[in-house]
Amino acid sequence: MTRILIVLGAALIVFASLLFLRKREAPVHAPAATSDSAFAAVQERGKAVMGVDQYASWHRFTQLPEGGKITLSLDPADTAGVTTIRAHMSDVAKRFSEGDFALTSMVHAQVVPGTAELAAGRDRIRYSVERVPGGATVWMQTRDPALVKAIHQFLDFQSQDHRAH
Repeated sequence: MTRILIVLGAALIVFASLLFLRKREAPVHAPAATSDSAFAAVQERGKAVMGVDQYASWHRFTQLPEGGKITLSLDPADTAGVTTIRAHMSDVAKRFSEGDFALTSMVHAQVVPGTAELAAGRDRIRYSVERVPGGATVWMQTRDPALVKAIHQFLDFQSQDHRAH
């Protein structure tokens, strides 16, 4: 009986580990359709601002000890979409470095938490863009703990509003 419990316990651990790894590696997609009009409005404004279908692309908002990153991507076979995303993310990094968060406010139809602090502290934040398969990542890095907190607020809000958790 003890052997059976050990084998079942080990099998359960392996199964849970595989599920965890699969969940961590899988891209987070927006729902294909929704009856939530607020979410649909964010998706529509996002498409207008970012230039790509928000239901066909996915966002990742990652908090890091030195700030965080925003990744926007889609199927790498959509070369026109990938080019559009990369141009948009380069523009975003440039605007953020200038303290301009107007596009983010347009997508979310409100001032996004953390943006006032990020704009005021723009000279202490390093923004950079990295190409990734299917899109690009905007890195936001600082050594200022107050700005790290603002970056985390900014990313957390967007993750929730884009339903990218």
